[in-house]
Amino acid sequence: MQIEPSTVNTSEIEKFEAMAAEWWDPSGKFKPLHMINPYRLDYITSQIAAEFNLDLTKSQPFSGLRILDIGCGGGLLCEPTARLGADVVGADAAPRNIPIAKAHARQAGLSIDYRHTTAEQLVANGELFDVILNMEVIEHVVNPQTYLSSCRRLLKQGGLHICSTINRNSKSYVMLIWGAEYVLRWLPKGTHKWRKFITPDELFDMLSNAGLTPVDRKGFVFNPITWSWRISERDLSVNYVTASVNSN
Repeated sequence: MQIEPSTVNTSEIEKFEAMAAEWWDPSGKFKPLHMINPYRLDYITSQIAAEFNLDLTKSQPFSGLRILDIGCGGGLLCEPTARLGADVVGADAAPRNIPIAKAHARQAGLSIDYRHTTAEQLVANGELFDVILNMEVIEHVVNPQTYLSSCRRLLKQGGLHICSTINRNSKSYVMLIWGAEYVLRWLPKGTHKWRKFITPDELFDMLSNAGLTPVDRKGFVFNPITWSWRISERDLSVNYVTASVNSN
């Protein structure tokens, strides 16, 4: 099978490669991700349970599901989904992330299939998954529409695609770029490019154009007073997440 042109942005990969060793440091450069991760996981597990009619009170409710975490980084979502019984593939275009993820999974006694690869290469290999986690990746690729089309081709009929990203407005600029990168210095300057942020309506249109059916979207809202996150039904002004299904 012919491989589609890569949507990987080399300069974006280099940024995350430089931070690879800090993936599992909750006080390091990925501190914001560690803070939001329980809420991402809560959304992911609830959507998967609803789509596949699973009982989350069981010890391994995701047993039998094949899940792809595309842009897996150090494995912050791969490990908890593997503990829930899923057969997990963690894919990342940044080669330095993979040994970090493998080492941490080995220490945790987890079997996770980590690969240095791209969505396009997985399509060429004929891979198929029940669930695709596409978290905070789309704002870093060269062509978001082409990338989502590749992700849809990796999804089984009736499969679930969960995608989170950042809204594009003045509030996201203040909080994510000026606040997180320049004031709090949670992230290195230049980690995000505001013009590459995507509004919820734009993302829903791209998902539909890729052949997916959007079924849900919610916001992740940070409260600087309580220094905590929450999931919101209405506030999608900065961080947000969507769920869509492959009904083709």
